Amino acid sequence: MAVEVNVSTTPNEHAMKYTLNCQAIESGYKTYKTVEEAEDSPVAKALLSLDGVEQVFLMADFVTVNKKADAKWSALEGPVLEAIKASY
Repeated sequence: MAVEVNVSTTPNEHAMKYTLNCQAIESGYKTYKTVEEAEDSPVAKALLSLDGVEQVFLMADFVTVNKKADAKWSALEGPVLEAIKASY
C-alpha cells in the first residue's frame, strides 16, 4: 500500500504536521533532534538529514517536522514528503 500523506499547518510557523494513512510508530511518541538520536527511526533519520530540519516528533499516525528559523518551507516541502514516503 502506498503511503498517503496529508499536510497541515500548526500554530507554530516553524512546524508542519504530516498525517499518514499508516502508523508512524507503534505506541507513545518520540522526539528527535539529531541524526544520532534517530538511529532507531528511519523516517526521523531521513528527515533530520535534510538541511533546514531542526526536530522531528512522531506520534501514532503523524509526523511533525520543525524547521530551523532561517529555513524556508518552500525549499523543504518536496524533500520532506519524499523522505516520509520513502521511509514507510
